[in-house]
Amino acid sequence: MSIAVTGATGQLGRLVVEDLLRRGVAPHDIIATGRDTDRLADLAERGVLVRQADFADSAGLTEAFKGARKVLLVSTTTVGERFDNHARAIDAAKRAGAQLIAYTSTLNAHSANMILANAHSKTERYLRDSGVPWVVLRNGWYLDNYTSQVPLYLQTGAVPGSAGTGRVSAASRRDYAEAAATVLTSEGHAGSVYELGGDTAFTLTELAAALSTASGQGVVYHDLPVEQYRSALLGAGLPAEMAEVLSDSDLGLKRGELFTASSDLRRLIGRPTTTLADALTEALGS
Repeated sequence: MSIAVTGATGQLGRLVVEDLLRRGVAPHDIIATGRDTDRLADLAERGVLVRQADFADSAGLTEAFKGARKVLLVSTTTVGERFDNHARAIDAAKRAGAQLIAYTSTLNAHSANMILANAHSKTERYLRDSGVPWVVLRNGWYLDNYTSQVPLYLQTGAVPGSAGTGRVSAASRRDYAEAAATVLTSEGHAGSVYELGGDTAFTLTELAAALSTASGQGVVYHDLPVEQYRSALLGAGLPAEMAEVLSDSDLGLKRGELFTASSDLRRLIGRPTTTLADALTEALGS
């Protein structure tokens, strides 16, 4: 049973490969793909099949997926190119003979109005129409999106955003990787759409309060008009497209588009999801 994982040079894809190995999948049954295979050299040394895959190269993608019974399509990062990249990958997996394609989408992709949701919903429709059995993993927001900003939050004493009192069902990247590995190593998932999110949703005000408790420093949430938040992101050095996407996503959070009451993630990983408190403690190194 060969399993191909795209984006194995990225954080989520790499965690999926590591979890497959932890579960006892033979290294030669894992195909780790990425554009820069030098970054996968350590996996190759452990016996994992490493193949170059460029989402702009349809023929190369087909070759990369050759022999894979299941393919995990980890969504690509460039928003404007995302759907076309995904369509090429789905077509390539079909040509290569894949019997299941699992795709990492976004929470509530069928109804969300965030910029991020558009390419995901289009990809989901394309995947359903491909004729290949499919699974959709609608990953919610990453706790890592917040914990990676902890030093800045502590430096400024504030968590900025435009989310109002919206609640986000965030979980760790590790949780989502485990869910993907579960789907790839067990049967009965074809045709399923999993809404994946953390067990306990929180507001950004609660995030700031939790960080205050964990760090012993006072941190508050600053709710900003979206234009002001976007400007702050630009001022912090983010590219214009990313600043637009992140500020728009906070509006989605405010509307409830990053919330789910589903227990799909907990059920797939067989344990409670990572808590905000535990994630902050880990980020603080304590």
